[in-house]
Amino acid sequence: MTKETEHDGRSTDGLIARLDAADRLPGAHELRSLSYDMIGAGPGESVVDVGCGAGRAVRELSERGVRAVGVDPSEQMIAVARGRWPEEDFRIAGAYELPLTDGSVDGYRADKVFHELAEPERALAEARRVLTPGGRIVLIGQDWDTIVIDSDDPALTRTLVHARADLTTAPRAARRYRSLLLDAGFDDVAVEVHTGVFTGPAMLPVLLGLAEAARSTGLVTHEQADTWMTEQRTRAETDRLFLALPMFMTTATAPR
Repeated sequence: MTKETEHDGRSTDGLIARLDAADRLPGAHELRSLSYDMIGAGPGESVVDVGCGAGRAVRELSERGVRAVGVDPSEQMIAVARGRWPEEDFRIAGAYELPLTDGSVDGYRADKVFHELAEPERALAEARRVLTPGGRIVLIGQDWDTIVIDSDDPALTRTLVHARADLTTAPRAARRYRSLLLDAGFDDVAVEVHTGVFTGPAMLPVLLGLAEAARSTGLVTHEQADTWMTEQRTRAETDRLFLALPMFMTTATAPR
C-alpha cells in the first residue's frame, strides 16, 4: 500500500487517512475477506502481507487464526501499525527484500502495492522465494487508466484520469498481473474483476484530488480544473455523482 521509498511524517499521515477512508468504503471489507479466502490459509498457517500499511489486513488474518506478518518500507507506517495492533508481527521491509526465510510462508498478499513498484519481476521472484511449494499468492489493485467518471466534459475527464495515472510509477500494473505471474513461473493463474460503484459524497475528495493532480502536471489549466471540480461538487450535492472503480484480483500457486 505504500511506495518503495520513505514517507515524511506529513505525507504518511495523509496516506494513512486515505487508506483508512478506503477501508471504510462500501465493499472494501468484503473484497479484503475474499482475498483471504483466495489465499486459502487456515489456522496455524502463515501469510505475509506486503505493503501492509497501517496493518488492518494483518489483524483480520490473525483473527482467522493465521500467523500473519506485515511488512512495509515506511518506518512511520509500521509504527502506526504497531501502535494499533501491538500483538501482531510487523516488520520494516520492502517487496524486494522480505525478512523471511526461503519457503517459510503459505500465502503472499499485496493489496494496492504493485502500481508503486518499478521492478515487479523482482518482487515476484522474492514472492516465489518465501512461498512454500504450492503456496498461494494474491495481487489486488486498480488500473489507473480505468476509472469511470460521469461528467459533462468526457474529453477533459479522460485527460484528468490519464494525467493522474502518469504520476504513478506503474499505473497499468494490474492489467499485467496475469502475465507477470506466468512469466515468474507461477501456476493456476486466475483473474477476477470486482467493480465498486460510488454515488455518494464520500468519493468527492478522490475526484477533487484527481483534478488537482492533473493541474499540477500542466496538462489542464486552472480554469479547466476548477470548472470540472465545480461540476463534481454539484453532482455530489444533487446525488448525481458517479464513479466506478474496477479492482483486479489475481491469484496463482507457487510451483510444487
